[in-house]
Amino acid sequence: MSDSLLFHKTFLHPTSKEWVVFVHGAGGSSSIWFKQIKSYREHFNLLLVDLRGHGKSNQFIKDIISHNYTFKDVTKDVVKVLDHLKISSAHFVGMSLGTIIVRTLAELETQRVRSMVLGGAVTRLNARSQVLVKLGDWSKNFVPYMWLYSLFAYIVMPQRNQRESRHLFIREANKLCQKEFKRWFKLAADVNPLMGYFRDRELPIPTLYLMGDRDYMFIKPVKEMVARHDKSELLEIEDCGHVCNVEKPDEFNSHSIGFIQRHSLA
Repeated sequence: MSDSLLFHKTFLHPTSKEWVVFVHGAGGSSSIWFKQIKSYREHFNLLLVDLRGHGKSNQFIKDIISHNYTFKDVTKDVVKVLDHLKISSAHFVGMSLGTIIVRTLAELETQRVRSMVLGGAVTRLNARSQVLVKLGDWSKNFVPYMWLYSLFAYIVMPQRNQRESRHLFIREANKLCQKEFKRWFKLAADVNPLMGYFRDRELPIPTLYLMGDRDYMFIKPVKEMVARHDKSELLEIEDCGHVCNVEKPDEFNSHSIGFIQRHSLA
């Protein structure tokens, strides 16, 4: 694999021509999809990527990430992998902040996105989220970043049945260096203006929002967005929090695979 590409892994299906691309969120890695791979690979070809600075992409092209970057920059990394693998179109599954990467890719390369499954989608930061971001921005230079990340993880995923998701993301975030954490943290300031634009501009791409009904920080803005868009639908997973693919994998897999199959060529 070229040093100029994100770390990525593929699982090839013997007959299917459909591709599904998985995009994790900030602080995670492609390992968060471990409860999806077995079910998905029975139907599709799979591509999993580690975003810049995350997982096995943590040393990714150091010479060009010595500065801050945007969601568009991060998205173009994924596009380069698609080009490298000659994947002309695919279905995309994103989680948390990874849903913004998927939506940005759909904006940049609309013809390549056959459908989108957006789990634990971040479509707007509410007042509480914005206070947390400002607090973190103020303290990030003198508070150890893992303290901040652990605090955010507990606030976003506070319930007992979210313990596995919380520990998974904290473990993966430990692989980030402090400078990389700060770069991704700064991206949070772009969420509201970017998603405001996306809210007003619907793309002609079938979109499924899969949200835990206890994802209290993010579900309300998703309901508002779905109400405005004709191509979007929302499915709430009962007794589930933010990282619904880990907390309720059977429901997540069943609903998302069925959705993708409805929008496949075959």
